[in-house]
Amino acid sequence: MYKLFDKWDMSEVEVADAGIRRYVSLEPVIVPNTCGKHARQQFNKSEISIVERLINNMMRGEQNTGKKQRTISIVDEAFDIINSKTDKNPVQVLVEAIANAGPREEVVRLKYGGISVPKAVDTAPQRRVDNALRYICVGSKQAAFKSKRSVASCLAAELIAASNRDAKCFSINRKDAKERVAKAAR
Repeated sequence: MYKLFDKWDMSEVEVADAGIRRYVSLEPVIVPNTCGKHARQQFNKSEISIVERLINNMMRGEQNTGKKQRTISIVDEAFDIINSKTDKNPVQVLVEAIANAGPREEVVRLKYGGISVPKAVDTAPQRRVDNALRYICVGSKQAAFKSKRSVASCLAAELIAASNRDAKCFSINRKDAKERVAKAAR
C-alpha cells in the first residue's frame, strides 16, 4: 500500500461533499508528480491527485515558479504541521478545506441591448475545486509575504482555518465575498 510522502494513508480520506467527489482524486501516490501525463484532454486534471494539484497551484507566482521539489517539501512540511496541530490526516483536512472554500455561486454578465446585467449562476464543481485551491494558495502566499512565518506554516494555518470555516482566513473570506455578490445579483 502506497502512502503519501511515506506517512499519510490516502485510503482513509473521504469526500463528504457529493458535488465535488468526482473532481477530487485520492489515488494513492508516494510523491505526487505525474509529469503532466493528464494534460492531453480538457478535463483530465480531475484524475490528478488533489495533493499534486495543490502543489502545482503553489508553484504559481514569482517565488516557486517551476520549482516543484521545493514546493513538494513545502506541502510536506505543512502536512506535518497540520498533523501535529489537529491529530487528523492532513489530506482529510485538505479535502474539507476545498469543500468549504469553493464558491457555490458566482456572477456572469449578460448583455441585453446595450447594457450589461449581472446574473447569478451556479458554479461548476470543477471550477469550485480550482477556485478553492487558488484561494488557499494565494492566501498562504500573502500571509507569508514579508513575514517571519514560513510558507509551510502559513499554508497549514490556511488549510486548518478553511477546514473549520473560519471567516478570518483568506479563502473563506473570498468565497463569502463572491457568494455575497451573487446573492445581490439574483
